[in-house]
Amino acid sequence: MTATDRGRQALVRLDRVTCAYGGPPVLVDVDLTVEPGQFSGIVGPSGSGKTTLLKAILGTARPVGGSVRRRAGLTTAYVPQVETVDWSFPVTVGECVLMARSTGRRLPWPSRAERADVAEVLERLGIAELVDRHIRALSGGQQQRMFIARALLARPQLLLMDEPTSGVDVQTRHEVLHLLDDLNGDGLSIVVTTHDLNGIAAHLPHLVCLNREVIGAGAPREVLTAEVLERTYGATMEVLEHGGMPVVVDRYRRAGNVARLRRAQ
Repeated sequence: MTATDRGRQALVRLDRVTCAYGGPPVLVDVDLTVEPGQFSGIVGPSGSGKTTLLKAILGTARPVGGSVRRRAGLTTAYVPQVETVDWSFPVTVGECVLMARSTGRRLPWPSRAERADVAEVLERLGIAELVDRHIRALSGGQQQRMFIARALLARPQLLLMDEPTSGVDVQTRHEVLHLLDDLNGDGLSIVVTTHDLNGIAAHLPHLVCLNREVIGAGAPREVLTAEVLERTYGATMEVLEHGGMPVVVDRYRRAGNVARLRRAQ
């Protein structure tokens, strides 16, 4: 195998992976490949196995069937949903980011080099001035940037994020998406889960529609179709086009909006 072939080797390859937590399978026969430089979104309803798929890629959820192969020496970082975080924990932004280096440290305090690394990554993400701020005083966008900073401090080749724009406003969603796009442009491979079909998923280069099994995978134009979405969500959806991009419309909500407009007239 040449150096070029090794460089192109998949970071992670899932082959017919099935995962369960002592009950019915959460994932069934999932095939998925994460290539170097890939930026993928995983979409699906609640309970469809999106978080479990991230953990299978990460290696913290062991499959009961199939196999997960990771490239030798692969470094990964995981950003959980912000709803799972205890924001009252007495820690500053800088201290939280530094936790990425806590494992294996010989001294109980950070070295000068580690402090410099923290300052550099916070500066890169535009939140250097927040280094001494308590994490509970952050906005939604600042929270996400802090956790991305902590992930980047581990110098990963693959970044996994669970619902990075959950509960944030439209502006913050755009900021996070642009930040991830910039990081991907620098060569970082990224896989995110999202419920946001129009705000996030439609803008990503690669999508996976998941409901225990992979329903569809490919570019948004190939995956965001009425047939694939109905199989994924179990509900009829309409896919329109706006500005050259697919837009997903829930037919029930659309019909309700039309009826309300008619009554108002």
